[in-house]
Amino acid sequence: MKQIRILQYIGSLNIGGSQTMIMELYRNIDKKKIQFDFIIDKEEKYFQKEIESLGGKVYVLPNYNGKNHFLYTRAWDDFFENHKEYKIIHSHVRSTAAIVLKIAKKYGLITISHSHSTSNGKGISSVIKKIYQYKIRYIANYFIGCSKESCIWLFGKKVADSNKCFVLNNSINTEKFLYNSNIRNTIRKKYHLEDKFIIGTVGRFVESKNHKFILEIFNEIQKNNKEAFLLLIGDESSLKCEIQNKIKDLNLEDKVLILTNRSDVNEFLQVMDVFVMPSIYEGLPVTLIEAQAASLPIVMSDTITDEVIITNLITKLSLEDDIKIWVQNILKYKNFKRYNTKKEIQASGYDISKNVNWLTEFYMKLGDKNV
Repeated sequence: MKQIRILQYIGSLNIGGSQTMIMELYRNIDKKKIQFDFIIDKEEKYFQKEIESLGGKVYVLPNYNGKNHFLYTRAWDDFFENHKEYKIIHSHVRSTAAIVLKIAKKYGLITISHSHSTSNGKGISSVIKKIYQYKIRYIANYFIGCSKESCIWLFGKKVADSNKCFVLNNSINTEKFLYNSNIRNTIRKKYHLEDKFIIGTVGRFVESKNHKFILEIFNEIQKNNKEAFLLLIGDESSLKCEIQNKIKDLNLEDKVLILTNRSDVNEFLQVMDVFVMPSIYEGLPVTLIEAQAASLPIVMSDTITDEVIITNLITKLSLEDDIKIWVQNILKYKNFKRYNTKKEIQASGYDISKNVNWLTEFYMKLGDKNV
C-alpha cells in the first residue's frame, strides 16, 4: 500500500489548541498509510523536532500582510510547482485559506478547510478576516469542523448541512489524562503546593481566553481563602506581559504561577482542583475534554458550545453574571472527590482511536479520487 502524504497548512507549530489536536492525531495515525508534512508561515516551531522524528517535513513560507500579495502567491505557486508529491492539502488557517486553496486547486490538489473556532474576535482585523475567509466555502472541496457550530460559523449552514462537511471531534488520548493521585501529590510537593486549593486554566494568552477576568475572580477568592492558588498554563505570546503586570497590580505574585509551552499539561491537570474557562469565544476547546478526562470540575462561560459537555463536571455561567456568582461556583468544589471518567470520554466520541480511524479512512478515500 502506497503511503499518502498530507500537507497540513497551519500558521505556526507553537503549542495551541489546533496544533495540539493535529499533533495528537499525527502521533497516533498509521504512518505506513498516512504521513503528515507541515507548511507554516510563522517562525514558531515548538513541534518541529517531534514532527521530523516521526518522518514528517516542515516548510516555511512568507507570512501574508496584504502588501506582499504578489510575493505570497508566487511563493505558493513555486511550492506546488516544486512539490508534485502532494495530492491533498488540509488547511487549518482561515484568514488566507481562500488564497492558498485556490492556488492548490490550480495544481490539482484536493482541498480541505478545517474550522477550529466560532469567532474572529473584535476590531478591524476581525472584519478583514471575515472578508478573506468568506470565499472558503466556494473554494474548498471538503470541510471539517471541531463542532457543528464551528462549521456553520465559517462555512455557512448550506455547506455545514451538506455531504461534504464533517465534524471531527477534538480527540485526546484518554489514558494519558485519567486522574492519578500519585502524579498530583508528586508535583504539588515539587512546587510546595501540598495544602493549596488550586484554581487553574490552560490556554494561550490571548484576549479570547479572558485571563484578566480569571485574575479578578481569583483576587476575590483569595481574600477569604488564603490557601487559594492560581495556575496559568499558556504560551509566550505578547499578552503574557499584560497578565504579569495585572498580577503585580493585584499583589498576587506569590499566589500565581505561570507556566509556558508545557508538554506535560496532562500532569498539571491532576494538580488542579477546579478548571476555570471564562472565554469570550471558542470553537470546541480540547482542554475541556482533557480536564473532564482528568475528572476535574470545570466552571466555564456559556459562550462555549454545549457540545463540550460530556460529563456532569461542568458548570456554565454567563460573563454578565456578578463575579460573586463565579466565586461561589468555584468554591463549591473545594472538597470534590475525583473519579474515573474513562467510559464517559470514550462513549462521547472524543477518544483518539475512533477519530484517527475515521481520518485515516477519509484521507485514503480522497487519495483514490480525482477532483
